[in-house]
Amino acid sequence: MKLQLAMDVIGMEEAVRLVGTIADVIDIVEIGTPMIVKDGMLPVQAMKQAYPDVTVLADVKIADGGSIEAGYAVEAGADIVTVLGIAADETIQGARDAAHKLGREVYVDMLSVEDVVGRAKELDEMGVDYIGVHTASDVQPSGKGPYEELQRIAAVVKHAKIAAAGGISLATISDVRDMGADVGIVGSALMREKNLREAVIAYQAKIKG
Repeated sequence: MKLQLAMDVIGMEEAVRLVGTIADVIDIVEIGTPMIVKDGMLPVQAMKQAYPDVTVLADVKIADGGSIEAGYAVEAGADIVTVLGIAADETIQGARDAAHKLGREVYVDMLSVEDVVGRAKELDEMGVDYIGVHTASDVQPSGKGPYEELQRIAAVVKHAKIAAAGGISLATISDVRDMGADVGIVGSALMREKNLREAVIAYQAKIKG
């Protein structure tokens, strides 16, 4: 399983600096939605220019205009671009085609999807690269996590890689792996660590353990 670091509420310059300490030990760096809302595609460009060998995900959460918006993200340097699972099939297909045209990947975020299993089957047949279960940050204080939905879609998805996000910590990262995730996404639990490099190494050890 790969480890993805979600960078959300942080300045662009600080994000680029921090990734410099972990570029050789992290698998995917996510430029989070809050940073993109604040600074547009500049953080994506800056991250990819600074670390061309690091896989960069632009969490744009496309809901419409799939081809156009995914095109902007991949042209800025994103290796992976996100689109919402509740978006129309045409939007998802447009994002998929725009990403694949440049050899990049599309990630479908299942945030707020009601029929997770049914939609996961449809998305898998569409040829998307990642299907991600996601417990929203506004919901996490209630104690809910992505684990049940992760197990449910892992049982039906045959082709796409599966990702999980939402409240994942060092204590649960190996459980996420065992439940069938190909990518474990960690945000605040890593970002609040004083030594990010040591923390990422600890997570990777748990994943590989």
